Amino acid sequence: MSDILITDDGPVRTIRINRPDKKNALTLPMYDAMSDAIGHCHIDKSIRSLIIAGAPDVFCAGNDIGDFMAMAESGALGQPIVRFLHVLARNEVPVVAAVNGNAVGVGCTMLMHCDQVILGSNARLSTPFVGLGLVPEAASSLLAPRLMGPARAFALLVMGQALSAAEAKDAGLANAVVDPAETEAAALAAARKIAALPVQAVLASRRLIRGPVEEIIGRIDDEAEAFKLRLQSPEARAAFAAFLARKK
Repeated sequence: MSDILITDDGPVRTIRINRPDKKNALTLPMYDAMSDAIGHCHIDKSIRSLIIAGAPDVFCAGNDIGDFMAMAESGALGQPIVRFLHVLARNEVPVVAAVNGNAVGVGCTMLMHCDQVILGSNARLSTPFVGLGLVPEAASSLLAPRLMGPARAFALLVMGQALSAAEAKDAGLANAVVDPAETEAAALAAARKIAALPVQAVLASRRLIRGPVEEIIGRIDDEAEAFKLRLQSPEARAAFAAFLARKK
């Protein structure tokens, strides 16, 4: 079975991260599959809203550690990752996230690009970048301060302080917290409500709310360059070695 499942229900497309045995950690092919599914919506105009979902007990554990180690060795951030972030930032189809369990690293920062975020009460958001000797990504260094203020953004992105579902909603990162069994139903209801609105009015309003997309793309690229440098740093190498030692 595919690690990324794409299903269409009328005007709503669901992109499901489907690698539960690895806590839905993302590999490079999975990034490409998600990019294709989002990008295709600009060809298939019948899709009027998107849902990004995970498993019942985990949304996404971030980037696959094996890919991270390969990137640390090569000193290059995988192109499928950058492509996915660009596609997500440029996407003009409203996105609803349905999040249960852990949303780690990019599993957390991708939520900042979503228009509605529905969290199960078991959700936990965290970004361990700096603890691994790295820097934030997905334009989170730009978007997180806008959404939650600089102090809370620093605690999340730099200090690595995790947020419970209730804390994430209070910080402005989520719209609703529901029982985990109701997360996807609530996300689908939101996606259907969006899809029923006048398409061009939604598009124009969304552009006004989000502001210039090139600013977001520019920050993604700036972060990617810093990320590449950090992957080669002694701090990152030591952090990854310590992480792997704990896994043994």
